Amino acid sequence: MSTRPTALVTGASRGVGAATARALAATHDVLLGGRDADALAALAAELPGATAWPVELTAVTAADVATISSLDVLVHSAGVARLGTLAESTAQQWRETLEVNVVAVAELTRLLLPALRAVGGHVVLVNSGAGITANAGWGSYAASKFALRALADALRAEETGLRVTSVHPGRVDTDMQRAVVAHEGGAYDGSRFLTADSVAAAVLAAVLAGPDAHLTELVLRPTGR
Repeated sequence: MSTRPTALVTGASRGVGAATARALAATHDVLLGGRDADALAALAAELPGATAWPVELTAVTAADVATISSLDVLVHSAGVARLGTLAESTAQQWRETLEVNVVAVAELTRLLLPALRAVGGHVVLVNSGAGITANAGWGSYAASKFALRALADALRAEETGLRVTSVHPGRVDTDMQRAVVAHEGGAYDGSRFLTADSVAAAVLAAVLAGPDAHLTELVLRPTGR
């Protein structure tokens, strides 16, 4: 049986989630959470101590986490970006965005609180610059990220035995960002954005901070270099 600490990363099939799982695998046994079972299995085969944990995060139940008795790190990286002006955004778009970006995060955290409490664990929420500033055309997404920041603040105040970190990256070179730029009608240039590895490094810095350090919020902006 492994004596290494355990981390669960959602959205681990690609992008920031996959990069974070790779970064944590050096020091943790990682549960790879997400919907794409094949992609998760492929990543698990690359990483020592990693296990695929395929699950629909918007429908997670107590049965899905029944075997997780202790959890040192929970990284919420899964999310969706549905863009549009308020005039264009339907109630269904709002519901889908909030369901994935907020409700699913809250419910998985709630279900895993006993496992986190057992070891004084750490919850990391990969948020966004949109969780600090809301811009035109980003209403439902920004609202979900403001709510995610509030969730983190409330969790930190309520669960004083845990560490809770919000990470707010600017634009990141991922498939999601390609879709965003296409929606905006621009030409894609990933070199202008953060890499997923840079965001993962920020998550790792928060996780590996000494026991006397509680990094509550990290903001990353691309240098464009």
